Amino acid sequence: QWYQRRVRAAHRLKKFGVNLWAEFSSLAKEHKATNIGQGFPDFAVPEFLQEEVRQAVAKPFANWYTRAQGHPRLVKELATEFSPLFNRNIDPMKEVMTAVGAYEAIYAAITAFINEGDEAVVIEPHFDCYAGDMDLSGGKLIRVPLRPTGDSNFAKNWKLDKEEFEAAFSERTKLLITTTPHNPVGKIFTREELEYIGSVCEKHNVVILSDEVYERVVFDDNEHVRIGSLPGMWERTITIGSAGKTFSVTGWKIGWALGPANLITQLQHVSSCSTFTAPTLLQEAVAGAFEYERSVAETDAAYFKWLPAKLQQNCQMLADAFSDIGCSPVWPDGGYFMLVDTADMGWDFADLKTGRCYDVDCVKWLTREFKLATIPISVFYGDQNRHLAAKYIRVCCAKSDETIEKACQIIRSLKKK
Repeated sequence: QWYQRRVRAAHRLKKFGVNLWAEFSSLAKEHKATNIGQGFPDFAVPEFLQEEVRQAVAKPFANWYTRAQGHPRLVKELATEFSPLFNRNIDPMKEVMTAVGAYEAIYAAITAFINEGDEAVVIEPHFDCYAGDMDLSGGKLIRVPLRPTGDSNFAKNWKLDKEEFEAAFSERTKLLITTTPHNPVGKIFTREELEYIGSVCEKHNVVILSDEVYERVVFDDNEHVRIGSLPGMWERTITIGSAGKTFSVTGWKIGWALGPANLITQLQHVSSCSTFTAPTLLQEAVAGAFEYERSVAETDAAYFKWLPAKLQQNCQMLADAFSDIGCSPVWPDGGYFMLVDTADMGWDFADLKTGRCYDVDCVKWLTREFKLATIPISVFYGDQNRHLAAKYIRVCCAKSDETIEKACQIIRSLKKK
């Protein structure tokens, strides 16, 4: 047909195919699988957050457009919440921006600072949207992997090779993209590691994009250090956060970016030309949630105490189940996810002749044959380093008791070959 011959998609979309989340989500739904792969909490929204929504919807202004750069009440709450965590007085009107999820905030940051031909160093494995956003901007990702050292069954022992990391920077480098707590490894970068990363970025005059959406989920005695709070780092750091991950409401799609005014202004320009503003109603509710959480912070009612404790308990249950059958879980420092090494199971999918990586075939097999949905790790790597986690899968601990218990039953039914 004439329109098929004449209409062509923009060349910047040529690398885009089937979205991996759409692929594995559809497969899970098709087989009615217990889903411990994708990072959406399936437990009830906390009552205090439900109440904030009920109150917000009754306010006429909460159903109108709000300030494009961020709903006034929410940016003020974010400044109040984060100022002591960054050891500075954050200006809510100049140094905070809200977005339609952390996803949009990340897109805005990459779009604001990457020209065609520019490079961004990223620590891998990494969330896939970084690569997609770089492709849309015409930039190039330079990937540096976390390498398992010592006892690789602990996320804290997955480390950067300093020589490899420093070699990744050049005169074309504009951004460093990092995540802590890390998705999918579950590593929380230590103060010493972040000081080193910051020193390299300072040497090369690189902006740091720090994805910290899992900041409220810290296990054991680990400490979440914000790289933007370190000496000299605020001026070059954009810190990304998420109400979806903070309050377990991923469908709300409310995110934010914090940083110096000269950087945040550029993100605001991008946002004003795309979404313009995030939903007023949900921003009002999130602002109320932060206010409530501060009022109960020192009590047993604190959600920020309950959430990491609950997810750590879930991780332990999944880790025990996988260990029981001979797999090797990688104990996370925090976050939603845990890696599981299936190498000792002896599973072999070569006969399937799919042309896909082992972990992709493994995840599809688990979904189809056992109705257990997980996520392959190879999709978080570029081609060069994909072999480093060839037989790992990712599981999510942010699930209901029912989902975790059912998943553990299925896991214990699996057998070695």
